[in-house]
Amino acid sequence: MDYLPLFLKLRGERVLLVGGGAVAARKAELLTAAGARLRVVAPELGAELAALCDRVGAEYLATAFEPTQLQGVVLAIAATDRPEINLEVSRAGRAASVWVNAVDDPQASSCLMPAIVDRAPVMVAIGTGGASPTLARLLRAQIEALLPERLGQLASLAGAWRARLRAALPRADARRRFWEDFFDSALAQQLLAGSVDAATATAGLERQLEDARADLTATSARGAVWLIGAGPGDPDLLTLRAQQLLQHCDVVFYDRLVPPAVLARLRRDVERVFVGKEPGRHRTTQARIHELLIEHARRGRRVVRLKGGDPLVFARGGEELLALSQAGIAVTVVPGVTAALGAAAATGIPLTHRGVAQSVCFVTAMGEAAAALDWRALAAPLQTVVFYMGAAQLPQIVARLVQHGAPPERYVALVERATLPDQRLIAGRLADIAARAAAARVGAPALLIVGDVAQFVGQAVSGEQRVVDENSN
Repeated sequence: MDYLPLFLKLRGERVLLVGGGAVAARKAELLTAAGARLRVVAPELGAELAALCDRVGAEYLATAFEPTQLQGVVLAIAATDRPEINLEVSRAGRAASVWVNAVDDPQASSCLMPAIVDRAPVMVAIGTGGASPTLARLLRAQIEALLPERLGQLASLAGAWRARLRAALPRADARRRFWEDFFDSALAQQLLAGSVDAATATAGLERQLEDARADLTATSARGAVWLIGAGPGDPDLLTLRAQQLLQHCDVVFYDRLVPPAVLARLRRDVERVFVGKEPGRHRTTQARIHELLIEHARRGRRVVRLKGGDPLVFARGGEELLALSQAGIAVTVVPGVTAALGAAAATGIPLTHRGVAQSVCFVTAMGEAAAALDWRALAAPLQTVVFYMGAAQLPQIVARLVQHGAPPERYVALVERATLPDQRLIAGRLADIAARAAAARVGAPALLIVGDVAQFVGQAVSGEQRVVDENSN
């Protein structure tokens, strides 16, 4: 993060604006809307800025910039069309410990002006670190279209109720749940649509508050668990439902296949508990995970069990679902993009293809259970077999497939860390894939795709990824 986003309280504060043209006029509009007291410095003012200065009673100095003009100001905006003057303002501001924004010159700025979506008191600020103001404006337009015009009225109503709610519901989690329920309610939607008045809204909040007070005496009835699939790694592959619940939960139990980029989608005050299993480190048993989920749900908490991929595909989600159901805990499964589908999409390998593969099979060959698999069926032609957690057992998988009839020249692909920025693809045949993987030092998590569909690798792969493949050969 190159910049820390902040909202400045400028009402009544003195702000220096250096410049007299159209750009300076736009900045002056924003500053006066925020309640700042303007000190404008420019040899001449354009008509637009001159009219604004008259209207708001701004201090105008018809002169060139001097460092003494920074006295008593909390922020300076350099908005001239001369870079050398903007740089002079920046240097003087730094010497005087005053924040300076030099328009269109991030290198000379100690702070940047974002693109703004104004639904006061709700404000959305969009910045690109000065890299592309045009992109920031495009994003602003998209967000403008998403946010209802009356959103500020809804926020103002919530602000008016904050003190009362704090007294009525002393627990922070109860207050958070109250507001989440309200903002998701039909009443909130009616307020945004302008179809109810303030009296009706107040009556609705009164009823909801009574319900919330009653719930405080029976919190165990409100506890619930969501088993959520985090997808194969790319946070953009989270489902919409998963992202909503990650913002509404109280505690999240996650494993090592959930990357930091997905955890970053959590609300910042959510409790996070790592329950993964890693070689050589403390292991949280499955039985203990069941105990933790039940314990937190019985305390009235909204619990998320976050798993890589899909919770019901090689993730022991079925065991957790059964344990929670037997304990009488309300549980909901939120599916995720399983790793095989993510890897196929990221590498351009179709898991089924007319005339090449008529079916697809997901399998794991870990541990003693591998011996019980129907290897003859897995070695049959005209299908695709995807081995989860296949890197560690790769030589044994290849040997068993060939032993049971798979031709050594059958196409295969090994995908490491599918959908993540450091994804790697090792393509080859059964005869040489183990040697290729060893040379490339492939590690977990990795998927092995076996079948002649692997010959189509690269249909949706970038040029950069194809170079990685060639270098691994």
